[in-house]
Amino acid sequence: MKNFKDILYRTRIQSVVGTTDLIIDSIAFDSREVRSNSLFVAQKGLVFDGHKFIDKAIDKGAIAIICEVLPAEFVSDITYVKVDDSNLALAITAANFYDNPSSKLKLIGVTGTNGKTTIATLLYKLFKKLNYKSGLLSTIKIMIDEEEAKTTHTTPDSITINKALNQMVLKGVDYCFMEVSSHGIHQKRTAGLHFEGGIFTNLSHDHLDYHKTFAKYRDVKKIFFDQLPKTSFALVNADDKNGLIMVQNSKARKYTYALKTVADYKAKIMENQFDGLLLNIDHQEIWSKLIGSFNAYNLLAIYATADLLGEDRLEVLRIISELDNVDGRFQHSISKIGISTIVDYAHTPDALKNVLETIDAIRTHNEQVITVVGCGGDRDKTKRPKMGNIASVLSNQVVFTSDNPRSEDPEVIISEMEDGVKPENYKKTVSITNRKQAIKTACKLADKGDIILVAGKGHETYQIIGNMRSDFDDFKIVNELLTEMNK
Repeated sequence: MKNFKDILYRTRIQSVVGTTDLIIDSIAFDSREVRSNSLFVAQKGLVFDGHKFIDKAIDKGAIAIICEVLPAEFVSDITYVKVDDSNLALAITAANFYDNPSSKLKLIGVTGTNGKTTIATLLYKLFKKLNYKSGLLSTIKIMIDEEEAKTTHTTPDSITINKALNQMVLKGVDYCFMEVSSHGIHQKRTAGLHFEGGIFTNLSHDHLDYHKTFAKYRDVKKIFFDQLPKTSFALVNADDKNGLIMVQNSKARKYTYALKTVADYKAKIMENQFDGLLLNIDHQEIWSKLIGSFNAYNLLAIYATADLLGEDRLEVLRIISELDNVDGRFQHSISKIGISTIVDYAHTPDALKNVLETIDAIRTHNEQVITVVGCGGDRDKTKRPKMGNIASVLSNQVVFTSDNPRSEDPEVIISEMEDGVKPENYKKTVSITNRKQAIKTACKLADKGDIILVAGKGHETYQIIGNMRSDFDDFKIVNELLTEMNK
């Protein structure tokens, strides 16, 4: 419970109708979540306008409303607060309601197109092994020290974030590692949070259905670093041309990491194999179970972050060598007769290119690379032909299929991927709408020593077709099919 006056601290208020001397028991932006004595924040979303549900929220027990547009008629004994930005107001009021928990632990944000989940998750595991109570806010899960809570968004809503951070504070958590998505930044979900540090991984083609242009996508990511205080650190990938752009206006202490260029933290790949990486970091050689050059960047970022947080370098390197890969990120297995399978979340052109180039760097070229890939529906359409082209150029055979088509026709999505295939690669490709059948076809095409890449869904254990969400686990399915086929 909190006094409404205290919850409103630092919000940009335009006008107030009624009294702010109220006791608020909960905050909601979804009218279905409203309870007695709730504050309801009406947001203008991409699909729904919360202002249309103000009356419903009041009927369910809301006693205060924050909105951008005041209703034509007021209900007696209800307080209305008009603001210029409901998203920002929700973030700030949620932080206030939960006593600004981000200032009571060390919160590290990870942003970029690829690598966010891996870096955040491995930092969580690293700091657990360093004997800290740790928290994680990621695509895959929310971890409150040892307790897990599922999440469906890369950056959860402001209420979920602050509620989880508050639970972490109550559990005595020292560090929390958080994925920070461009959607989350743009929708102000991270406003009002205090970050001890921020990490930039890389930037490539993604989410242009939402941001419209690459420049706007880049500039939204940059906002995160612009808002870091001078007490924080900003760690950026200097090998990415956007790395230094991210910190141009940042007040934070600036550090860089790189494999190719001059940087504060450097690493060199000594060996790159299907069973791991041999790296030289800070003149120390370590073996990691992770695979590929992109994971060399991830591991270097993890090492640099731990160093910036004051941890012993040699101990950090020792623990990094023990860390396992993250589910759905270059998740590798071998069948009984030696067919390799790799399941990866690669759902952007750059990520797919990275995975296939990593495979190409490790393989002997006496085997086939068979790629199963699709693109999600109701998402950026412009990347579909690019992914079709990349898959067909860098694979021996490609099976185009459904990912999560959602409300779109999966065959139309596949056709748009096929549009990117050049004539000389037509014979390499086949299209099978049913994802399980597509994976089964790849298994039938494979012989001993071949490599099957199933890309796009990674850690996801479901598939969304229309409004239906059904169980679907790429890693489980491809391995079950190979076992059934005695391969």
